[in-house]
Amino acid sequence: MASFGYLALNRQKGKVSGTIEAADRRGAMAALAAQGLQALSIREMAGGKAPAAKASAAPKAVKPGKAAVKASKAPKPAKAGGGSSFWTLSAVPAKRMKPAEVLLFTSELADLIDAGMTLGAALNSLSNQGEPTSGICAVSADLRDRIMRGEAFSDAVDAHPKTFPAIYGNMVRAGEASGAMVEVLRRLAEHYERNQSMKSKVISALTYPAIVLGMGVVAVIFAMVKIVPQFTSLFASMGKELPLPTRILIGMSDGLTKYGILYALGLVAGIVLLHKWITGSGRLAWDGFKLKVPLVRGLIASGTFASLAYTLQTLLSNGVNVLNALRIAEETSGNAVIGAELRKARERVTDGTTISGPLAQSGIFPRLMTDMMALGEQTGNLPTALGHIGKRYEAELNQNIRNFTTALEPILIFLVAGVVGFVAIAILSAVFSATSAMGQ
Repeated sequence: MASFGYLALNRQKGKVSGTIEAADRRGAMAALAAQGLQALSIREMAGGKAPAAKASAAPKAVKPGKAAVKASKAPKPAKAGGGSSFWTLSAVPAKRMKPAEVLLFTSELADLIDAGMTLGAALNSLSNQGEPTSGICAVSADLRDRIMRGEAFSDAVDAHPKTFPAIYGNMVRAGEASGAMVEVLRRLAEHYERNQSMKSKVISALTYPAIVLGMGVVAVIFAMVKIVPQFTSLFASMGKELPLPTRILIGMSDGLTKYGILYALGLVAGIVLLHKWITGSGRLAWDGFKLKVPLVRGLIASGTFASLAYTLQTLLSNGVNVLNALRIAEETSGNAVIGAELRKARERVTDGTTISGPLAQSGIFPRLMTDMMALGEQTGNLPTALGHIGKRYEAELNQNIRNFTTALEPILIFLVAGVVGFVAIAILSAVFSATSAMGQ
C-alpha cells in the first residue's frame, strides 16, 4: 500500500487536504469518491506508507481563496504491459479542439461534475465519447491522464494553449481556489456561446456577398478565356480598326489566355505576402485601417467592444484580478490597436488608476463605454456594468450587420453590372462598326 497526499472538495464545496492509503492512484480516487470528496490533485507521498496517525486523521480544511496546492513531479509512466492502461500517461495528442468543440466539452464537463462525478471520471467519460481520434476525445484523455498524475486541472488546461486560451486556464484556476468549478465552467460555456453567436452573425453577413462576387469573377474569367477569343478571329477578318473598348477587351483576353498561370501565381504570392505582413510587422497598421474603413469599421469596432466587455465581465466576476483580466483581454481582443491601448491601461492601473480612466484617454474606446465602466467602478459593481456594455454593443453589432448587408448588395450589383456591361459594349460596338462598314 502506498500513501497519497490529496487536495479535494467536500459536499459543501469546501477544500480539504490530507493523506490516504491505497494500492495506486486509481484506488485513491475511488476511496475519495466513496467519502464524497471530489479530488482536485493527488500525489504519491515520499517514503512509502504514511504514519498510522496521519492515515487516520481527519481531512484538514484549506482556507477559502487559498491557491490550489501544486502537485509534485509525476512518476515515470508504467512500462508497456504493466498495470492498467486506463491510467497510463499518454503522449500529448496532436489533435486540438475547435471553439465549437470547446463549447461542447465545457458544457458536458459541467453537467457531469454537477451530477456527482469526480473530475477524473468526467474527463474519462468525455474521452470515450465519439471517435477516438477526435479532438474532444484526444484532449480529454490527455487532461484525464494529467489529473491522475496529480496535476491541477488548471495546469493541465495550460498544457493545451492551442485549444484553451488564457481566459480558460485563469478562470479554471479561480474555480479551483473558490471551489465553484461547476459555476466557472458554465460561465465559460456562456462566454464561448456568445462569441460563437457573434462570429456566426458576421460570417452569415459576408457569405452572400462572397458568393455573388466569386460567381461574378468566375463568369468574367470564363468570358475572357472562352467567348472573347471566338470574336477576336472574326474581328480580325474585317480588316477595320476596332473601337477602343474592343481593343482593350481583346488585349485583356489575350493576356489572360497567354499568361493566366503567371497571373494566378502572382495573385497567390501576393496574398501570401499580404497575409504574412498582416500577421507580422503590419498587423498594427492593418488593424488600424480596418477601424477606419466605412461599413467595415462598424462591424469590427462593435464586435470587438462587445467581446471585450463580456471577457472582462466573465473574468472579474470569477475572482480574476484586474491586471490579469486586462492582460487576457489584450491577448484575446483580436485587434492590435485595441490590444495596445489595453496594454497601456494595464500599465496605468499598476499605478492605482481605474480602468475607465486610461481607456477614456486612449481615444479609441467610445465615451459611452468608458462612462458606463466608470459608473460601475463607483458603485463597486463593475462586472454588471460590463454586462450591460456587452449587450449594448452586441445589439449595435446586429444593426451594423444589417446596414452592411443592405449597402453591400447594391454595391456588388453595380460592380458586376459594370464589368458585364463593359464586355457587352466592347463586343457590340465592334459588331455595329462592322455592320456599318458593310452597309457602305
